[in-house]
Amino acid sequence: MTPISQVTIRRARRDDVGIIVKMLADDRLGGARERLEDPLPDCYFEAFETVERDPNLQLMVAVDGEGAVVGCLQLCILPGLSSQGASRALIEDVRVASHCRSRGIGEQLLQWAVAEARAKGCKLVELLTHQTRVDAQRFYERLGFGRSHVGMTLRF
Repeated sequence: MTPISQVTIRRARRDDVGIIVKMLADDRLGGARERLEDPLPDCYFEAFETVERDPNLQLMVAVDGEGAVVGCLQLCILPGLSSQGASRALIEDVRVASHCRSRGIGEQLLQWAVAEARAKGCKLVELLTHQTRVDAQRFYERLGFGRSHVGMTLRF
């Protein structure tokens, strides 16, 4: 794969929702929880609008030189009392389009998110990845993230 020298990282727009959902669904885990229907179910657009209204949430996309959305992530700023009242950043739903992986896009997205968290005064950046996503775990460790928690989930 040829590296992409630079992508533009911008806030997601409503017309990006379909491609974001396709990226979220592009593996065994995501495919089991997302709904790829035409038209896309309203629940995705309602969620997008909720994220857009919250000043502590940023749904971002990476756009290549031709204007195509090729990656995404959500940055959540979480104020709290722990660590002397420090805010922390949570990075979620990191995805790169399957045909664009291993080209530096994910790294650029993560670098943007860490810089944004730092600029917003966060003292800690966290992310979660499923235990079966070993390639993602190696990627995050290469970028300096360390294994620090045991995650637990309760689904409804």
